[in-house]
Parts: sequence; C-alpha cells; structure tokens
Amino acid sequence: MSEQGSRIPGFYRLTVDARRSALGERVELSIEDLITLDHGGLDTRTADQVVENVVGVYTLPLGVGLNFRVNGRDYLVPMAVEEPSVIAAASNAARMVRDGGGFHAEADDPIMTAQVEIVGISDPEAAKARIEREAPELLRHAHAALPRLAERGGGPRELEVRTGTDPGRVIVHVHIDCRNAMGANMVNTVAESLAERLASLAGGRSGLRILTNLADRRCVRVTARVPARALATQDLAGTAVRDGIVAASRFAEDDSYRAATHNKGIMNGVDAVVIATGNDWRSVEAGAHAFAAASGRYRPLAVWSAATPIRTGVEGSDDVNRPDDLVGRLEMPMAVGTVGGTLQAHAGARLAQRLLGVTSATTLGMIVGCVGLASNLAALRALATDGIQRGHMALHKRSQAVVRRDREKSKPSVPPTSAR
Repeated sequence: MSEQGSRIPGFYRLTVDARRSALGERVELSIEDLITLDHGGLDTRTADQVVENVVGVYTLPLGVGLNFRVNGRDYLVPMAVEEPSVIAAASNAARMVRDGGGFHAEADDPIMTAQVEIVGISDPEAAKARIEREAPELLRHAHAALPRLAERGGGPRELEVRTGTDPGRVIVHVHIDCRNAMGANMVNTVAESLAERLASLAGGRSGLRILTNLADRRCVRVTARVPARALATQDLAGTAVRDGIVAASRFAEDDSYRAATHNKGIMNGVDAVVIATGNDWRSVEAGAHAFAAASGRYRPLAVWSAATPIRTGVEGSDDVNRPDDLVGRLEMPMAVGTVGGTLQAHAGARLAQRLLGVTSATTLGMIVGCVGLASNLAALRALATDGIQRGHMALHKRSQAVVRRDREKSKPSVPPTSAR
C-alpha cells in the first residue's frame, strides 16, 4: 500500500467513482479491475464450472473497511456483506483503536488437522500404542501423499492418537502445516491415504476420514487498546462508555445466550472479509463456534476490560497503560488461505486480495481477526450508548430510500392517454 495508508476521511460521502479514484491512489486499478468491481468478478460461464446446476450468479455489495492498522502497517480491507452498517461500524471502531496505537495480532502456524476414525477395535489402548509406535513411518507416508506441499516447506508435522467415548473406537489426528492454503483438500488426501494402514494397525476398520473444522492449532490472537476519549459521545464521557462496554462484555462471559449474539457481532466482520477474499466462511464459522464451546459452555470469543496501569519505573514518565484505556482481546481459529480454492476462478476474490495487499495466509488471518474485534467493539459501544438500532436503522433506511428511488427511475414511462 502507498504511504497514504488506510485513512480516507469523508470516504462515505464520495461517489462510487470518486471512491475508486481514492483507491487507485493507493492500489493500482486496471480497466479489467474496474470491470470486475462493476460485475462482481464471476460470470455465468465460469460459475457453471465452479458449482452444479448453475442458472446465474448472485452478487453481494463489496465495500472497503478503512482505518485498519495491524502490527504497525495499514490495510484497506475488502468486505462483502449484505447488511447495512457492518462496514461503517468496523471502520469507525478501527479509527478508535488507531488512536490507541492500532491492533496487535499474532497467529499460530497454519496447522490443519486430519481425523481418521477406526472402529470395531477390541482393545483400544493396545491399538493406540501400536499406532503411536508407527508414527514416524505414518508421517513419512503422509508426506509422500503431499509432495508439492513438502516442497513449499509444509506437510504433516505430528500424529496424535486418542480413544473415543465409544469403547471400540480410536481417533487419529494428523496435524499438517498447509502454508498459504486453507488446506481442506490436502488434509482430506492425507486422511484417505492413511486410513487403511491405520485400520490394520489398530485391528479394526476405518470409519470417517476427513478434516476437522475445529482448527484450534491455527488460532489468531488480537489485542486492541482504545483511549477513553475516543469512545466519548455527545452525551456520555469516554469513561462511562468504557464502563458500559466492559459491563456488556461481562454479561457475555456470564450468559451463553448473550455470548451467542456477542459472537455474531464478531462474525459480522469476520465473514465479510472471508467471503470477499474467496475463503470458506462456513468453515470459519464452524470453527469459531466450536472453539467458543470447547470449555463445555458457550463463551465469547472476545472480551473487554479496563486497563490496569503498568508503571515504567522511570521517574517523571507516564504509565505504559493509561488507566482509562479500554482493552480488548480476541482469540479464535482462523482457517483461511491466499492460494487455491475460489481464487483460481473468481476475479473478484483475486482483486480483493490485491486491495488488501496480502499473500500470506497467516497475515490474512490476523487481519480478519482484527476486523472481527473491531466489529465487536462497534456493537458493544452502540449497546452502551444509543442502542444498536439507531445507527443501524439510519443506514438501513438510507439504503432502502436509494433502492426505492432507483426503482422509480427504472419504471417505463407511460404516455398520457390521448384525448377523445
């Protein structure tokens, strides 16, 4: 991205053409790119090669999330979503976080897990021991099944065996570094290639063999710090808004019903970026909600608290953490890729990735997590101040008014009835 960064004040007031010009100052846009923005990047003929029974294409609005600074770098974030206020809210929250230094994110290695179920076993513990003894050989076999991935520095890393609640079942996990791919096809290939050998070792028969979407070895962790002054409204001091956000976060920690809606607000932002970049939003959703429930009770993926001051120990210096700051933390699985999948066929997904300026799946995952935390902040701030409906419905009514206006313009004119 150019030095101009992701701050574009007044962007929402510009016409679509003017917004494209502003983007063009930061990311080179060709004539083909502009055509892609007009038509969504997928035609019916291509769609017919992607899925079955095609009769057309279905498009979503594509917007740009602004103000995102992640680990000291600015990003323009493509977001595909049908719901009004999601992009505006995330951008506004990102501006508040920017005032506190931006988002800080880290990510695990891109590890996905193949599951192989072995059933009909008479002695699961003995079967587990036999498989574990053969783990090095099994991993070599798994590597051979994915030669191109191994060439790129990825491949199977670890084999894990556990007994199931069914007394005749053993479950084998193979953890695979997928590099910049989401990895579903590669992981499934490994599961299929090992199934019969594992069944033979266990003295049973192979059952299901497929990846798990609970990618808990491929998590992102995001933190954000917001000065209280950035949270203030016309009617409420920043510290009051901060305390309202903290109270709402505690409610989600205490109550699963509230946590479900809390996490839906996170996924508003997450899904929009995942869809725009051609990734599998259903996989990300499944992993997120399974992770939220992993403790046995459904919990929030992000929590907010008031900062605890940390003294620097240097006389006359300020605290490292201002005591009125709001601090947010998010952790969730993030199985996304920057190669393969829809990107091969979908020009819109490829353009979205170029706008973002990312080729690393790990970096993409961190950015997606930041957008999720920003969306959560925006929702909680709205709940702690004017309520969620005021801003949302204002944008909803505006969009509906535009739709009605355009429909009226498109109606054929009816000539007046001639006088008799």
